[in-house]
Amino acid sequence: MAKQHLDPAAGPVAGDSLEAYLQAQATEFLRALRQHRETGGSTASGGNGGGNGTAETVDAARALRRSARRISGTLHTFRPLLDTDWSEAMRPELAWLSGTLAREHAYASRLERLLGALNRLSGCSPIPAQATSEQRQEKSTLTVGAAKAGALLERQLTLARTRAHSAALQALGSSRFHAVADSVAVLASEVPLSPAATGAGLKPLAAAAEDRLSDAVAGLPLVSAGHPYNAEALVHGLSADPAPQPQDAPWHQVRLLLRLHRYAREVLYGTEAPVDVRLLDAGQALDRHRDAAEAATAAASAARTPRIAPATAYALGVLHADQRHEVEASRFAFRQAWLRETVGTS
Repeated sequence: MAKQHLDPAAGPVAGDSLEAYLQAQATEFLRALRQHRETGGSTASGGNGGGNGTAETVDAARALRRSARRISGTLHTFRPLLDTDWSEAMRPELAWLSGTLAREHAYASRLERLLGALNRLSGCSPIPAQATSEQRQEKSTLTVGAAKAGALLERQLTLARTRAHSAALQALGSSRFHAVADSVAVLASEVPLSPAATGAGLKPLAAAAEDRLSDAVAGLPLVSAGHPYNAEALVHGLSADPAPQPQDAPWHQVRLLLRLHRYAREVLYGTEAPVDVRLLDAGQALDRHRDAAEAATAAASAARTPRIAPATAYALGVLHADQRHEVEASRFAFRQAWLRETVGTS
């Protein structure tokens, strides 16, 4: 396509830079898909218990998810510069694919996290000599219940992982997935830009994505997150309602907006994008927040299993509290990372 000439202050030429980025991500998607098929494609999202996939297959599945997320995020942020009908049709399909491929890995990671926490809580901390009889009894109860709690979690999450594995394999063989792959193949050679892409810059849309992130962060309770363990998440997390905790939703939303901001920076700067340690650390803290919140929900769900022994329920309650404390610690880590640059550049 013909090169466009814009005011340098407007940022990269939209048609050129956006097209190059989307084509690069589409090429990565197709390369990962080819690798996935060549290595057997017997596991959709990785792990040791859900299939017979090799490390190469696991890497290919992750690359598929990574490219799908980046394409979808870019279509969202820069949608005024793309053909509307095509963009709106493709985004939900990419989100479906990425989410489907991610579930098996998520269940495996959740189980590993919960079993590790149970082991840490019950087996690795000796009873202090000065402990009271009540403290010794609690420790004994936790030790007895931890093994059964771990077995219960393993049964529940392994079953969920197996179902997610089957769903991923079914998805990868479906006509819906083949339609997505065909669309990405077309994208690798031709990006359907809108007329607005002519003479437009990318910086205003990228800046709007950053503004949405900043507004969402401003709505977080960062004051209470100024202490690593303030127990707010624990208190709210003890609700008998099995639904996800509403207080977690704004943090999950910030995580998604932070990802969109990172992708927009990649479009703007490409491989020359400077590493922003603040964004990296903040994103890692929000990933840990999401993992801990979902692990706490899994522990609470297991505790609602009918007719479990009191010691098992007690161990699951302690595990739930531990993961909600991890939620608070992750919020504290995010606050520290997010405010670091603000303080340094004010």
